[in-house]
Amino acid sequence: MALLSVIRRWHLRDDMAIREIARRTGLSRNTVRKYLATDVVEPAYPARKTPSKLDDYEETLTNWLFRESRQHRKQRRTVKQLYRDLVKLGYTGSYDRIAAFSRQWRQDQRDANLSAGKQAFVPLQFAPGEAFQFDWSEDWVSIDGVSVKLQIAHFKLSYSRAFFMRAYLTQSHEMLFDAHYHAFSAFGGVPERGIYDNMKTAVDKVGRGKQRQVNQRFYAMVSHYLFDADFCNPAAGWEKGQVEKAVQDARHGLWYNAPPFSSLNALNQWLQEHCQKLWRDTPHPVLKDRSMAECFEDERHQMMPVPAPFDGFVEHSKRVSSTCLITFDRNR
Repeated sequence: MALLSVIRRWHLRDDMAIREIARRTGLSRNTVRKYLATDVVEPAYPARKTPSKLDDYEETLTNWLFRESRQHRKQRRTVKQLYRDLVKLGYTGSYDRIAAFSRQWRQDQRDANLSAGKQAFVPLQFAPGEAFQFDWSEDWVSIDGVSVKLQIAHFKLSYSRAFFMRAYLTQSHEMLFDAHYHAFSAFGGVPERGIYDNMKTAVDKVGRGKQRQVNQRFYAMVSHYLFDADFCNPAAGWEKGQVEKAVQDARHGLWYNAPPFSSLNALNQWLQEHCQKLWRDTPHPVLKDRSMAECFEDERHQMMPVPAPFDGFVEHSKRVSSTCLITFDRNR
């Protein structure tokens, strides 16, 4: 996620001082204050290349790291041993520079493996208030005597497994933003991060590994609610398997016996009440002696209070024709 979102989350959610944020990011305190005072996306600065004492030994260290990665785990040299060997060759820099270079090299190798099709695994255990998972589904519901295909937004807290659903006619940005506000209101707080697939309303371009070009409107919403957004690897739905199973359970259970509704609002009210009832009646899949509702009480106190709703509007400058027409989204 972009640096601006991280700075706002540290200061507004974690109550981190501006001095500490400046120390961690390397920015001046005036720049940090400017980012906190506005919601604009941070400017893109070119990568700065500064001379380093490691420059003359970078190729040697890279060869050593590659060779050690092919060794058995117990036979590999540690980074400290590599640092001592470089010192013998004439390196006069610090150990921290060697450690940082090694971490970045290993991360680049993992990203390259992911792009080549190798799987990476994420932890399936979560702390209270740590994360939620999100997904869309399509279902048919009778509204005012007419069978209507609706887009259902699914949210599921990763620790307590408490879930929330809300129905819409489309999967547009406005519906996505509205669904997040109602879900956070139902949960009574905002978790630290959300886990998503690479939906078009959130990701403009999927890069190598975990690199994502995040949609500007989605990024603004994430920055408003002060949580971090994690995106699954392509074709790796198991990384948010909890909400994937919730979608399947709802399709085979909830909608099968759903009554007809007079309006979309009546349907959403019924969905919220039904979800909360299931929290009380369903045992936790891991903590089997407790219900979802009991685990949810532990989680609710660990989440950030819900801020004001995110409006999500975007302003554009348009040229007006002599007949008072503008062109927007291929419409006049």
